[in-house]
Amino acid sequence: MIAPIIDLLLFFAITTPILGWLCEKIKRPYLCGIYTTIGLAIALWQVLLMKFPIKISQFSIDQLSGFMAITFLMLGIFASIFSMKYLERDTGIPLFYTLLILMIIGMIGAVFASDFFTFFVFWEMMCISSYTLVAFRKEKWEPIEASFKYLIMSSAGSASILFGMSLIYGMCGTLSFTEISRILTEPNIWVYIASIFVFIGLGVKSAIFPLHTWLPDAHSAAPSPISAMLSGVVVETGVYAICRIGFSIFSCIKWLEVIAILSIFTMFIGNLTPLLQTDIKRLLAYSTIAHIGYMLAGISTGTILGLTGALMHIFNHAIMKGLAFLCSGVILYQLETRDMREMLGVGRRMPITTTTLFISLFALSGMPPLNGFISELTIILASIEVNMIWLGICIIINSIISAAYYLRILKAFLQPITLENIKKVKEGPIIMLIPLVSLAILIIVFGIWPDGLMNYAKSAAYELLRGVM
Repeated sequence: MIAPIIDLLLFFAITTPILGWLCEKIKRPYLCGIYTTIGLAIALWQVLLMKFPIKISQFSIDQLSGFMAITFLMLGIFASIFSMKYLERDTGIPLFYTLLILMIIGMIGAVFASDFFTFFVFWEMMCISSYTLVAFRKEKWEPIEASFKYLIMSSAGSASILFGMSLIYGMCGTLSFTEISRILTEPNIWVYIASIFVFIGLGVKSAIFPLHTWLPDAHSAAPSPISAMLSGVVVETGVYAICRIGFSIFSCIKWLEVIAILSIFTMFIGNLTPLLQTDIKRLLAYSTIAHIGYMLAGISTGTILGLTGALMHIFNHAIMKGLAFLCSGVILYQLETRDMREMLGVGRRMPITTTTLFISLFALSGMPPLNGFISELTIILASIEVNMIWLGICIIINSIISAAYYLRILKAFLQPITLENIKKVKEGPIIMLIPLVSLAILIIVFGIWPDGLMNYAKSAAYELLRGVM
C-alpha cells in the first residue's frame, strides 16, 4: 500500500503537463487543478484505508507517518482547489500543479522512509520543488530573490544533513533507522558531532532560531496557496524529522534540553517581530516561526503528553495557518496588495473571507474553544508534568503577545471604509471560498471535539517513544 500511493502521485505528476498542454489549447487551465485534486483525494483515501504498521522495501509506515501523510494530503487538496481561480491570471499553470504534487510526494516519501538514504532523496525532492514554487511568478524580482535565499540556506542545511549521515554510516555501516538505533546505544564524540550536523540541517527547514531568516521572505513572496503549504506542512516535515531521528537514532545523547532552549528563542522571535510588520503575509510567516517554537516545546518534554500536544499542534497549525494564508490570498487576489494600511475596512466588503480569517487568527492565538487552544494547553500541561513550568509560562506569554498583533489585523479590517479601492472591492470567488469555509469548520470541530485527534496523536506519540522508554 505504501509504494502504490507514491506511484499514484507520480503518475499524476507525470501526466499533469500532458493534460495541461491540452487544457491550454482549449483555454481551460483550471482542469489541471481538478485533475490534481482528484489525484490527491485518491491518495488521501488510500492512506485512510491503511492498517498500521506496514513495511515494504525502503518504506515503513506507522501511526506517526500516517498522521503526517494525512495532514499533507488534506492541506494539498484545499490548496489545489483554491489555486484553480487564484492562478487564472498566471501562465505555466500545469508546471505549478506538477511541482505541487512533487512537493507532496517528497513530504510523504520523507515521512514513510525507513532509512536515511531514502529519507534524503525524498527530502531533496520536497526542497527542490518548494524552491521552484516560491519563484513561480518569475517575472517579479521579489519571488526570485526570496527563492534564491531559500535555496542557498536550505541547500546548506541539506549538505549538513548529508555530512551527518556520512558520519553515522562510518560508525554503523548502515543507514537503516532501525539498525542505527540498535547500534548507537552509547554516546561518544562522533555521535554528538553527527547529531549537531543533522539537527542543524533539519533546523534550517524547520525555521528554528537562528536558522529562520529565509522563511519570512519565502513565505510572503510565494503564491498564497504555496505559502499555505510551506507554513502549514513543509516546515512541519522538518519538525517530524527532528522527532523521528531524535528519538529513534540519537536517544543515547541529551538533545531535548537544547531543543527546550531553542524553542523559547524561536517562539519569542516569531511573536515579537510581527508587532512591527505591515505586510500581512510577512506577519503570518513570522507567526509560523512562533508556532514551531510551541511544537519544539512539546517535543522537549520527552513525554507521551508533550509529544501528543506537539503532534496535535502540527495538525492544528496546518489547518489554522493554511486558512490564514488562503484568506490573505483572497484579499491579495481582490486588492493586489499585501499592505494592511491599504486594507482598512476591507472586512466590511468581504465578510466571509474576514470571518474565516478571524477564526484562524483566534485559533492561532490559543482562544477556546478553537483547536489551537487544546493543543497549546496540552503542551503547557506536559511542561508542568516534567517540572518545566517555565516553558509553559513562556507559551502563555507568547500567546498573549500574538493576540496583540492579531488584534491589529482585526482593527484594520473593521475600520470604517475611507479608501476608494476598498469601496469597489467584492467578496472572493466561490471556488476560493470553499476551502476557507471548510478549514474554518475543521478549526471549530477539532476545538469542540478534540478527542479523536488527541487519541490518534497519543497513539503516534506512544509508537515514537516505545523504542526508547
